[in-house]
Amino acid sequence: MADAQDMARPAPHAPAAACGAPALRASHLVGGYGQRAVVRGVSLEVEPGEMLAIVGPNGAGKSTLLRMLGGSLKPWQGAVELLGAPLASFERRALARRLAFVGQDNPVAFSFTVLEVVLMGRAPHLGSFHFESRGDLMLAHAALARFDLLELATRPVEELSGGERKRVFLARALAQEPRVALLDEPTAHLDLRHVAEIFARFGELRAECGLAVVATLHDLNAAALYADRVLLLKDGIAMGWGAPQAVLTEDKLREVYETAVYVGRNPSTGAVAVLPGAVAAPPRR
Repeated sequence: MADAQDMARPAPHAPAAACGAPALRASHLVGGYGQRAVVRGVSLEVEPGEMLAIVGPNGAGKSTLLRMLGGSLKPWQGAVELLGAPLASFERRALARRLAFVGQDNPVAFSFTVLEVVLMGRAPHLGSFHFESRGDLMLAHAALARFDLLELATRPVEELSGGERKRVFLARALAQEPRVALLDEPTAHLDLRHVAEIFARFGELRAECGLAVVATLHDLNAAALYADRVLLLKDGIAMGWGAPQAVLTEDKLREVYETAVYVGRNPSTGAVAVLPGAVAAPPRR
């Protein structure tokens, strides 16, 4: 096990964070698959402790943009910076200590328990051939507790429901102790209670640790309620960027989703509330 002096040294291939730099910045990203451009000239910034919601219809490029931000898909043009340093300058293990990615689907090849999967989040912090320490186990148990999973710790992951599995991988991301979390549809398969709890837990982490969160969402009301800023995409192009009340307007949403919408205010929270507009029924024959 590395001694305290070794642990104090900066990790190799880990650029120092620039003072005052955004947690994450993307400039003029263009990219996609094969010859097909999916993201077209998107720029964004996320500050420490901030949550950015990326919204838009199916096929808008939300997940592709998230993959570019996480480094698993290289953009054709443009650049991504993490903590003020080029994303490409981070060695893989160093990147995983700073950035966590939770996809829509998270397959597990073997029959691991919930605790074992969450402990995988500690791997970037371990040296070669080193085993988890007592401190790693404590962090994993804290992540399980944060996402209400302690009672499931010994259960095989493949026995869980879709919503329970989602919470396991969010806990694994938390165990990485990242500075930035990229979440692709983090509330998919979750019931109302756990949706609220997931956003509450990440709200706590943003306040306590300055965690920056970027999440793709289909739920516009969740974006309005929990996000500091919203990026609205259509066909890979940014159609709106800013505070929820400035982006989630009837005119913008009607243009992007190509359907009637109603935008008002949630009487309980004061946040923007979005509902489908009335659509005329087809005439009977």
